[in-house]
Amino acid sequence: MNKQKAFTLVELLIVIAVIAILMAILMPALVKVREQGKRAVCLNNLRQLTVAWILYAHENDDKIVNGAAGFSNVAGAPFYHGGERAWVGQCWHPNYAQGQQLPASQQRAEIMNGALWPYCKDVDAYRCPTGVPGELLTYAIMFSMNAVCYDVVKDVPNAFIKKRSEIYKPGPQHRLVFIDEGWITPDAFAVHYDKEQWWDDPPVRHGDGVTVSFADGHMEHWKWKGSDTIRIGRERVRGHSSNWTPTTPEGKEDLHRVQIGCWGRLGY
Repeated sequence: MNKQKAFTLVELLIVIAVIAILMAILMPALVKVREQGKRAVCLNNLRQLTVAWILYAHENDDKIVNGAAGFSNVAGAPFYHGGERAWVGQCWHPNYAQGQQLPASQQRAEIMNGALWPYCKDVDAYRCPTGVPGELLTYAIMFSMNAVCYDVVKDVPNAFIKKRSEIYKPGPQHRLVFIDEGWITPDAFAVHYDKEQWWDDPPVRHGDGVTVSFADGHMEHWKWKGSDTIRIGRERVRGHSSNWTPTTPEGKEDLHRVQIGCWGRLGY
């Protein structure tokens, strides 16, 4: 009689153990590759939005779009948007900080009603693939880019920008336009000018960093250097406590980088 060979129980357990070890080794690499792919999509979204932002200025006598999401035609301070339609409408729920969301159809309508829609007619370009599920807008424009102008910067030359031609200090390649917050928030992304403090909390996105775009049209992924920057960003994923002060030299460096990118200089 012919005897058929088969795995013994010990051999089978060894094979399973080897597979488990290989999976443990490979999984972090696979996760990293997947995250890098999502970061690439995010950067491409920012490219589309920033090109639309530039085209808008080209077709509107150098005037940049109203950067305060949801605040169209507000004539007085701190918006100064008389006769200006916002780049997107109000996509957030009144109780957004508690996690409530508008229906997707309403969010889509608010995006399509924005001033940038004729220049970027792709709803998917308005959200990062790793953003909060159910929210169609995760990007914000910086306060300085024709969004919100408080008294402290009102008379500072080239801090609050209304025209692209005003962006010459320290140059359009250094001035931030869009930032990936990862969720829907009102108006724009704020950072103090005259204090060594964050206003909105630092977004921690795509591997302990953040994706941003600049007035010259290029995009970057910034890796946060401060452990305190990363800690606060992770703790405050949804909801802003405001006025947080970094506690490490690296955390302060992160803040300074964003402040200079926003306002063109430090005001203290």
